[in-house]
Amino acid sequence: MPHRRDLAVASADLFTGLLRRTHLSRPDQLADVVAEEAGAALDAEDVVLSLVNHEHTALVPVPRRDAPAREEQPVDGSMAGRSFAGTRVLSADAGPDRHGRPRRRLWVPLLDGTERLGVLELTVPVGAGGTDVPADEVAVWERYAHLVAMVTISKSAYGDVVEQVRRSRAMTVGSELIHAVLPPSTCATEGLVLSGVLEPAYDHGGDAYDYAVNADAVHLAIFDGMGHGLAAAGLTTFALGTYRAARRSGADLRRTYADVNEAVLQQFGGDRHVTAVLARFEPDSGRLTWISAGHPPPLLLRGSQVVKALRAKPAFPLGWPFPVDPDADLVVAEEVLQPGDAVLLYTDGLTEARRPHEDMLGIEGLAAFLTQEAAAGQSAPETLRRLRRAVLDRQQGVLRDDATALLVEWRRGSEQDVVPQTVL
Repeated sequence: MPHRRDLAVASADLFTGLLRRTHLSRPDQLADVVAEEAGAALDAEDVVLSLVNHEHTALVPVPRRDAPAREEQPVDGSMAGRSFAGTRVLSADAGPDRHGRPRRRLWVPLLDGTERLGVLELTVPVGAGGTDVPADEVAVWERYAHLVAMVTISKSAYGDVVEQVRRSRAMTVGSELIHAVLPPSTCATEGLVLSGVLEPAYDHGGDAYDYAVNADAVHLAIFDGMGHGLAAAGLTTFALGTYRAARRSGADLRRTYADVNEAVLQQFGGDRHVTAVLARFEPDSGRLTWISAGHPPPLLLRGSQVVKALRAKPAFPLGWPFPVDPDADLVVAEEVLQPGDAVLLYTDGLTEARRPHEDMLGIEGLAAFLTQEAAAGQSAPETLRRLRRAVLDRQQGVLRDDATALLVEWRRGSEQDVVPQTVL
């Protein structure tokens, strides 16, 4: 291990080397570049770059050219999984190297901002007289993993290796369409955490979520297109694209609803429609406004309890064959949140989940789950990962309908839970 003065030089070499080599490298070469630069700069060995699969159940190693194949590791029940789920750098004894020097195995979360991508594993020397990796070197590895995550996202646009690693099986064309337009599943800023989930991972079509964190407000939306498969995916992506166009033009909720409704009606002739919740949240004041177009009511979580469902007079689903006067016909509901509140937007695929011969999960069951996870102090993305598993377990792994959720936390201090401890 280098002395502190040398660590700054080695760190500069580490970051410079990765940036220099990834300018012209192919996406499939990334894992090799990451490992080689870590070894050259700070003597890291046995470096493994793993990405979480789309189900968020396993961490899958990215193949390297000359390294032996590695087994995937479960998110639940492994050190890599603990690092991923808790967004924490973990370490364990790795035994001595060939010269008898002590070493530690590190698991470092891969974060693109606050989006959890996977884990970087590596073994590093501790140094003479040491028993653990010094905090300043751990911070270097955390920042290196952050850079690796950003490069991974950048490189994923130029090839298929990242998507191929993350897939446990083939994805339908409808799912390809939806995945191509979804925003990242987690976003956090000071005082705000957003996290979304969509299940099933490989064969959905009609559901989608969207958000935009802007200077004046946070825009939120959930969509559920009529039908299943490719037809539903095409309908939903059309509605989502029209929603973004209206939002980016500065339209308010009423005008946005009217624009999307008219576009879907004109394109599909009234034969197909999309249920939705379109919402706007103002973090400075806590004011939440929304239009419910045929969706179940959002749930309000205060502290560790779901205190109520946010019910509102529903509008027609988007594309319904009736004229709409946005100034007269639409009810824009309003709720002023308190610091520490959270709101869950969701589709009926969650509440309608059931085992054979059992009742549906329902709003009460969903509220009970949120209460349990809040009491346990789970982060927003981890809450939704666990919700995904709970719903699939309830359905014995096969959903009867798409299940989508978007969880918004405001001034809960939870943004601290989605970044590593080295940046706090």
